[in-house]
Amino acid sequence: MRALPRMLLACVLLTACAKQVDARVAGNDDAAIDSLSLRLEELRTRDALDDVTCADRCSVGTQTCELAESLCALVERHPDRDDLPPRCAQGQEQCATARNVCARCGP
Repeated sequence: MRALPRMLLACVLLTACAKQVDARVAGNDDAAIDSLSLRLEELRTRDALDDVTCADRCSVGTQTCELAESLCALVERHPDRDDLPPRCAQGQEQCATARNVCARCGP
C-alpha cells in the first residue's frame, strides 16, 4: 500500500517536469528566433551602407542566407504558431535580395 502513494507522487512530478521542459524549449526557440531576426536586421543595415565593397556585400549575402536558413529551421519546429512563418519568409526574401546584390556587384 505504501508504494502506491510514492508511485502517484513520482507520476505527478514527472508529468509536471515534462511540462516545464516543453515551455522552456519553446522559450529558448523564441529567444533564438528573436536573436536571429536581430542579426538579420544588422546585416541588412550593414549591406545598405554606400562604402561596402563587393566582397563585403557577398559576405553579408552568405551570412544572411545562413541566418535565414537557421531561422526557418527553428520556425519549422513550431508548425502550430501562425506568427512565425512570416519571419521565415522575411529571412528568405532578405537572402534572395542579398544574393542579387552580390551578383550585380561582381565584375
